Amino acid sequence: MITGKNYIGDLLSAKGKTKFKTINPELNSENETVFYEASEDEICQAAVLADEAFKIYSTIPDVKKAEFLEAIADEIEALGDVLLTTYIQESGLPAGRANGERARTTGQLRAFATMLKEGSWVEAIINKTEGKPDIRRIQIPIGPVVVFGASNFPLAFSTAGGDTASALAAGCPVIVKSHPLHAGTGELVASAIIKAAKRTEMPNGVFSNINSSGISVGKTLVEHPSIKAVGFTGSIKGGTALCKIAANRPVPIPVYAEMGSINPVLILPSALKSDSEKWATNYAASITAGTGQFCTNPGLILGVKSKELEDFITILALETDKLDPTCMLHPNIKRQYESLKSEVLEQEGYTKKTIVEKETKPNYALQSIITVDGDTFLKNRTFHKEVFGPFSVVVKCDDIQQLNEIILDLEGQLTGTVLNSDLKEYEDFKEVIENLKNKVGRLIFNNVPTGVEVCSGMTHGGPFPASSDSKFTSVGLTAIKRWVRPVTYQDWPDQLLPKALQDKNPLNINRTVNDIVTQNPI
Repeated sequence: MITGKNYIGDLLSAKGKTKFKTINPELNSENETVFYEASEDEICQAAVLADEAFKIYSTIPDVKKAEFLEAIADEIEALGDVLLTTYIQESGLPAGRANGERARTTGQLRAFATMLKEGSWVEAIINKTEGKPDIRRIQIPIGPVVVFGASNFPLAFSTAGGDTASALAAGCPVIVKSHPLHAGTGELVASAIIKAAKRTEMPNGVFSNINSSGISVGKTLVEHPSIKAVGFTGSIKGGTALCKIAANRPVPIPVYAEMGSINPVLILPSALKSDSEKWATNYAASITAGTGQFCTNPGLILGVKSKELEDFITILALETDKLDPTCMLHPNIKRQYESLKSEVLEQEGYTKKTIVEKETKPNYALQSIITVDGDTFLKNRTFHKEVFGPFSVVVKCDDIQQLNEIILDLEGQLTGTVLNSDLKEYEDFKEVIENLKNKVGRLIFNNVPTGVEVCSGMTHGGPFPASSDSKFTSVGLTAIKRWVRPVTYQDWPDQLLPKALQDKNPLNINRTVNDIVTQNPI
């Protein structure tokens, strides 16, 4: 493995002049490998190769694409401890997290492979009615996709993560703009993808991995005319900037950005009366999981004022204080956390509940729980901000009406959670919960929001700014819908149709056959 370079198709090159290194946040020191930011020539080469590869890759049968995805999973696993060690050195995350995230990465690759073999993802629709045109519709890939690696998931949301897996499954070549915090991890995974592509005889340019330490490389990639869509996981600032770049192109393209969320939790009176200690313990663990660096971190807890709510807050603070501080992903992320937290703590009208004030290492983050009343929260939007780290605000509402007012005032979110121990209570909070549903992509009952299952029914997205398009998900098998578009065939000879649309379909793909026609066809 040659390190410190860019993977352009099946080539290894390093023409850029800008060099950078990754950081070991646990040791607070630079790692040894020098990485080269991609030159403009390399970026263009990757885009042109992806465009050429699309002409071939988009026509490859699903079963062959499935073999490719399975081969990627195999090659990632074959990297063994080298991948896990590099992951730990670049992220400060523990070995258990590294193993779990590798399993999630290979698992979702294999899940998309299984979906391709089953075949119904193309949503083949056939309209045949006597005396009417023969209309048949199918989903097709849109073209080369740029994927931006995420800072907080070096494997599962990065080089071979869900965006890459779903785009490759759709038939779209992928160029990854590797995240500079874990460039070494990205290059190892890129080497596995390139090896899998050669092994399964995929076209050159079906995948490229581009290094960068700043924003210029990503901007150049998104502006390239060969690129047809973008996948992004990160900040609101970064996601909205990419959306503007993509919208201002001569030919605009979609950006599917998963951005900010504080993931409100409604804790209803019955849950406080019967399960207060359980939920306080569970939420202390959820708030601090991964040092709070999950996009589904519960940053906002809402309840109606009562003795039980005060008891819950006390237990939550005590349980949070019991947990040792842990390492953040990078010194810059630690500084950002401290800056955002300080901005909130400079406000008036809150009470700080956690009391632990010691740090053992430079990049370790202290967890914080604060409380505010409903009026303060409504008047001061600083308390609404996402603080990326182990931080959460508990809002004490005067009554259900104020709770509802706060929900209506919130921005779009990835998740919303309801904690309840008496279903009869639902009627009292029905309007509040319905309004919460309209603010989120995933509505959770009696659980924590941290943890996002990879399955057909998952939605990881939500109204802006949780994501740039609430109709889509970045996790789960339906994530493939971002990288396809529908095309309709009218009155085509059966033998010239895609196999999924043919009358004698040898693939035995599930199809929708609709004999009902509109009364006023266009």
